[in-house]
Amino acid sequence: MYLNSKVSNAVRYALTATTFFGFSAHSVAQDNTDQAVAVEKIQVTGSRILREGAIAPSPVTVISGADLVETGAMNIGEVLNELPSLAATFSLGNSGRSIGTAGLSILDLRGMGTSRTLVLVDGRRHVASSAGSASVDTNTIPTAWLDSVEIITGGASAVYGADAVTGVVNFRLKKNITGVDFSATKGKGEEGPYKNDKVSLSFGQDFADGRGNIAFAAEYASQDGMNANDRDQTRTPYMSVRNPASKDARDENGVFVHDGIADNITLYNTGWLDNLPGGNTYVDGNWYAFDPDGSVRLQNVGQLDSTGYKCTDCEFLNLTRYVELQPTFDRMNLNTKGTFEVSEALNLFAEAKYVRTRGQSIGQPAFYDATNAPVVIQRDNAFIHQSLATLMDANNLDSIELNRFLEDAGRRTEDNTRSTKRFVLGADGVFGDDWAYEAYGLFGETRLKQWNRNNLVRDNFDKATDAIRLSSGEIVCRDEAARAKGCVPVSLFGDGSISEEGRNWINTTSFGHSTIRQTVFNASVNNSALFELPAGFMGFSAGVEYRKEESETVPDAFASTGATFFNAFQYSKGDFNVKEVFAEISAPLLTDLPFVDELLFDAAVRYADYSTIGSATSWKAGLDWTITSELRMRATYSEALRAPNIEELYGPQDQTFFRNIDDPCALDNKQTATRVANCKALGIAEDFVLNDPGASVEGLTGGNPNLNAEESQSYTVGLVYQPEFVQGLSLTLDYWSIEIDDAIDAVKAQDILNKCVDSASGLNNQFCSLIKRDPNTKQLDLITTIYQNVAAQTAKGVDFELGYDVDVFGGRLNSKLVGTYLESRRTYSFQDAPGEFEEEAGTEGDAQWQANLSLKYSLGEWSASWRTLYVDAVSRYSEQDLAINPDPSDNMGYGSYFLSNAQVAYQFDNGIKLAVGIDNLFDRNLPSFTRGTTEFTGLYNNIGRMYFTTASYKF
Repeated sequence: MYLNSKVSNAVRYALTATTFFGFSAHSVAQDNTDQAVAVEKIQVTGSRILREGAIAPSPVTVISGADLVETGAMNIGEVLNELPSLAATFSLGNSGRSIGTAGLSILDLRGMGTSRTLVLVDGRRHVASSAGSASVDTNTIPTAWLDSVEIITGGASAVYGADAVTGVVNFRLKKNITGVDFSATKGKGEEGPYKNDKVSLSFGQDFADGRGNIAFAAEYASQDGMNANDRDQTRTPYMSVRNPASKDARDENGVFVHDGIADNITLYNTGWLDNLPGGNTYVDGNWYAFDPDGSVRLQNVGQLDSTGYKCTDCEFLNLTRYVELQPTFDRMNLNTKGTFEVSEALNLFAEAKYVRTRGQSIGQPAFYDATNAPVVIQRDNAFIHQSLATLMDANNLDSIELNRFLEDAGRRTEDNTRSTKRFVLGADGVFGDDWAYEAYGLFGETRLKQWNRNNLVRDNFDKATDAIRLSSGEIVCRDEAARAKGCVPVSLFGDGSISEEGRNWINTTSFGHSTIRQTVFNASVNNSALFELPAGFMGFSAGVEYRKEESETVPDAFASTGATFFNAFQYSKGDFNVKEVFAEISAPLLTDLPFVDELLFDAAVRYADYSTIGSATSWKAGLDWTITSELRMRATYSEALRAPNIEELYGPQDQTFFRNIDDPCALDNKQTATRVANCKALGIAEDFVLNDPGASVEGLTGGNPNLNAEESQSYTVGLVYQPEFVQGLSLTLDYWSIEIDDAIDAVKAQDILNKCVDSASGLNNQFCSLIKRDPNTKQLDLITTIYQNVAAQTAKGVDFELGYDVDVFGGRLNSKLVGTYLESRRTYSFQDAPGEFEEEAGTEGDAQWQANLSLKYSLGEWSASWRTLYVDAVSRYSEQDLAINPDPSDNMGYGSYFLSNAQVAYQFDNGIKLAVGIDNLFDRNLPSFTRGTTEFTGLYNNIGRMYFTTASYKF
């Protein structure tokens, strides 16, 4: 229950001790006598017990809503991702890397998976935004009402639910909203077409003599997409090729002996030569390319690499033109809520929202090459140019195999429209002397509509490209049945040769949709003074909760048959329900002793009965030790059991394709004695090479009904220091550790290949069974990346926060530094080899040091703010990778990264406020050979310097 009144200055220490920018508080008016100050009991994130001030039992970082909203960022998720405790797994820049995810902004605490981060709104659950998961899109949060964001990273599962393995992100919304609040922001990138707009309006008023309040908020935001070709830094194509200077050799056992020279070098103006937008073919040892008029000529292959499939300063396939740095995106967010105090014992509240987001992902066009079977062109094809006819006749060819990137058939485009509805109805109040209660029900639903445009129909394409000329001179499709259905003949010779009629015949638009539903009923009571102990009053809270999660995905019926170029997704449906009971206590053990100002014991337990896995118990215990008025220590230990979600359990095994796969049994990749022995045991020859190093490998990805729950243990130990001799200064330091056993994970295709042959115990492991090879050639046929229970995942590190607020030069300076040192981040893949792990701390996406500094100076009506992000240098390879191959590439990692934003604002007396700002003030470039569009590089700014201005009005 959230009460609304003022908090005394007497809890100033508690506020700053929680975190350097803790919960806001206001002094209660009082006279100069020594009368006692009334202290309100409020609820803090991480506990359901009402407490004096904001003394959080677990580490909590609080960021004000203004700090998140008053930026040039498109949404609050983009700003939150800059916090050290959050990984930029899903930002706008990298959200289009997967099918159906364009525009999503999903939070990932500790980088240990979005499914282990619980997102709450005012302490209550929110319906998911991605089918089969519990992941919440931050675009659904009403920024006009955002008061603060609280991040708790220890012991949250017992209080809120077992899926809070790595922690909770709680969005607190403003209460009792009155007046009008309008804000409009417009931003423009310095380079390229990128721009964004944000408009919000909030209105609220009291009624019934202040006993009731009703409010409404509306928001709209949009951004224009941007392609890699729109920026100087990202438009130049590059690719990694074999380094001719590397002279690695093998010993008598076939194991590589490394010379310290990079095996691969990254070159600009380099790419695949075996496919072109205009088409190419390989005849008699030479590559031939087609010009727009359909004529054929020798292709300029420039400088070839050792594979014969890549070239530099030549005619190659420029994949950069198909990279989108930012998606086209917009969102509309409508919210209303109201409260009414019937009596002191009964307060009614209700909330409703509707959110619509639209995101567009523009990908590559369909293509045909060795990956996808080249197009066979017969000698009598009606569109053959005389130059090609001469070439075929000279080589006695009845047909050729044509590779073609079908850009003139249209790039494949995915349009995602999500609509989210959420309704909350509840009551809270007090009874007895110290009891309070809250009861509510909520229902949420997210619907996704997905259109995949320019989806090539394989049979139509095959028939259309096999064209002949009738005796009348008319060009038609050879297949008479196809002709009768309206087949339009298509020429593939030269870029731009496909007509509009041909595009319409060979392409279709596929439509699929998903529905996610959440139903929650929750009731709880709490008493902060249940009974008195020698050291003070014992606090107590208990409650029950029922929750049902449902998810259904209906793919396009035609595409699901495999008849189109789009993945053959299958129908998916699943649900589960869980009944939970929970309790929490806070007991003072000691007080007013030397070096023990107060010692509190906190404990919580949560018992859950899942319809899928049965019972699961989560619990935590902690100590909160106030040593002196300046120094406080805290420690928490917790255990939890997370049940697999709907996607992990019930997701169908859908078709996918993996590109840029390195076969660890290929000649150049057999780096260790273990690999050599295991590849030999698979029957793979010592001189095995890939038919086409650039070819995609078909895969299956999906759920696993045989999953077990994962078990987690976590603890935090920290201190809070606020010296009295420096007013306004506070420091928090927390060591944290998370260990997940039987961790549920969808192992990446490359990792599956590597782990199969890197196990010292041989091939009898869970990964080799996921790989299918051709029985004769041993080429890769299929990789299955279903969810599995891997042995373990662990992470540990130190969070530190430093805040200092001081009056200077006639104004007020507020400063804060938030940072994390990642000591270790390990994945243990093999159940039978618990000593084998991969250390990821210090690799891309898991920088060992990361920090965020923010400064704000206010003087009268003027204010200025500064925010700097720091990311430590990272390696592209883990220690275990480098133990196998110490010199894989000349591009070994990314250097340290600083990104700074600045803003200046002026507040007029009439309620108008104007602000101007610059994001990426120093136009910091991306790390070399990155574009900020992958899971691990989403934190790096790919927009460049951006200017924005905001006008707001309050009355």
